[in-house]
Amino acid sequence: MKRIKILAFLLFCSAVTSLALGQNCSAAFINDNIVVNEYTPEGKCILNANATGQLTVQTASLSPTESIPTGKLPFQVAIRSEAFNTLRMYSKDTYHQVAIEKVLSKCQKGDHIILLMLEEGYALPHHEILVQ
Repeated sequence: MKRIKILAFLLFCSAVTSLALGQNCSAAFINDNIVVNEYTPEGKCILNANATGQLTVQTASLSPTESIPTGKLPFQVAIRSEAFNTLRMYSKDTYHQVAIEKVLSKCQKGDHIILLMLEEGYALPHHEILVQ
């Protein structure tokens, strides 16, 4: 079943990239572990408020059994407040990696961490991470 979902998402990603003029897919990782629970259109990114490690956005080699990060991409971070439905930049800095603890210190449970891609040619289908 997991293999079918990954294959379905690869087809989904292929369709998205074709529509987006040849973009390559990427994913969020914490310490080289993919954040999304399943790399499919139904996948969810959920992170415990006490998580630790380095947040990165990377291209990935995907298979039914593993997701291997293959190259860090520059990104920016914003936070969407659940209480007020407002969006604010975490920082004006551009990151290749950032300590997730620092980002989470600015979040409340229910907020979303928003990852913004900066390089043309890369899509990030799962760009919102729910903080629980």
